[in-house]
Amino acid sequence: MEIRYISENKKQFLDLLLLGDESEDMIDLYLDKGDMFALYDDNLKAVCSVTQENNTTCELKNIAVYEQFQRQGYGATLMRYITDHYKGKYETMILGTGDVPSILSFYKKCGFEPSHRIKNFFTDNYDHPMFEEGVQLIDMVYLKKNLK
Repeated sequence: MEIRYISENKKQFLDLLLLGDESEDMIDLYLDKGDMFALYDDNLKAVCSVTQENNTTCELKNIAVYEQFQRQGYGATLMRYITDHYKGKYETMILGTGDVPSILSFYKKCGFEPSHRIKNFFTDNYDHPMFEEGVQLIDMVYLKKNLK
């Protein structure tokens, strides 16, 4: 298994990024300004994008694992890598996600805790209703992890 830093041609990973965020327009808002990492195990399995929000906080904007490789530890491995990578550089990592029990459970296992919520984020910022595991996404749930 290998995790690579991606510094150019980030759009080549668009198919995978769209699994984590359905809107290419939203991805375009953070892709170039963020750091990207790709996890390979023989071939590409997962990617993530992280941005600097301020001097003490970074934000995980997108993490995605190809569907056929989900629940095999690739997402957790990539999360451990990036949280270790940003320790010492930032005090806190935040992320926003939908209010879906399995996703929230994954992040909790990765050491994240609830932070705050942005009401109607998905309904206000996407041009179509979004669903994850049969749940319509309405509010953005923010989680945080102490990196100190």
